Amino acid sequence: MNTNGHMTDHSFIYTLGIDVGGSVIKAVLTQYSEDENGAAKTRVVGRGMEKIRKRNPVIVANDLMKTVIANQGLTQDDVAYVASTGEGEMVEHKSGHFYGMTTHARGAHSFCAEARTVIDMGALYARAIKIDSTGRVLDHKMTGQCASGSGQFIENISRYLGLSIEEVGDISLTSVTPEQPSGICAVLAETDVINMVSRGISTPNIIKGIHLSVANRIVRLLMSLKAESPIVLTGGLGLNKGMVQAIEELLAKDTKQKYTVLTHPAPIYAGAIGASLWGGYRYLRLKRMAA
Repeated sequence: MNTNGHMTDHSFIYTLGIDVGGSVIKAVLTQYSEDENGAAKTRVVGRGMEKIRKRNPVIVANDLMKTVIANQGLTQDDVAYVASTGEGEMVEHKSGHFYGMTTHARGAHSFCAEARTVIDMGALYARAIKIDSTGRVLDHKMTGQCASGSGQFIENISRYLGLSIEEVGDISLTSVTPEQPSGICAVLAETDVINMVSRGISTPNIIKGIHLSVANRIVRLLMSLKAESPIVLTGGLGLNKGMVQAIEELLAKDTKQKYTVLTHPAPIYAGAIGASLWGGYRYLRLKRMAA
């Protein structure tokens, strides 16, 4: 570390970010350093996730952290900072906690430095986040508590139709005449789906209609936020090709501005990545203050 408190190129610390969501816990181990100008230099070296499945999330989170660290031949003593996000009270022995908006913003920025808007598509809600060129949050909008705008809603419908959540994206792309549910809440929408099945509506057309219904809520968030392009998707639904297509279609149809929607191979880890990066930033700032 030089006299300004910045770490030299050959020196780094390990930071771990752990994101406790409504149904899945994600952990990411990062090598974090800063150059002589204070710019972060990072590399993800390990990651893992576990579905909670009615287990004690405190135990699941603790076991996952240990596994991700041990898989790199390290111990918890080698990790300088453990940063939680999401339901942070479930994480034992954490160094600090960061709000989900800030971690998803930072994670999306690490995926695409040009990103100016983030859509965090979680199991229980969706939120749109406007960010600056450094990944800091400028503004945000969030869906209400109704589950019909969430990933859990899509998973519930998929289960009813006998599909896995991994299948629905590709199946949605084969739809020709999608039919959207008329219900504005999850209970009514699920009733609509049951009626669609009884009327012989095909599975692809039902799934695409569900995606359009959720996408409509997301696009309204983006318009309310006065979103800027490019838009980066984070969260579990970021891998759902049908969901991405539905958002792109509605943006092209309902808005005058041209938007670019970007995805990443591992969008579900955005919050954990962002937490690990903010953890490294905070650790070095505190170390400088103490020097």
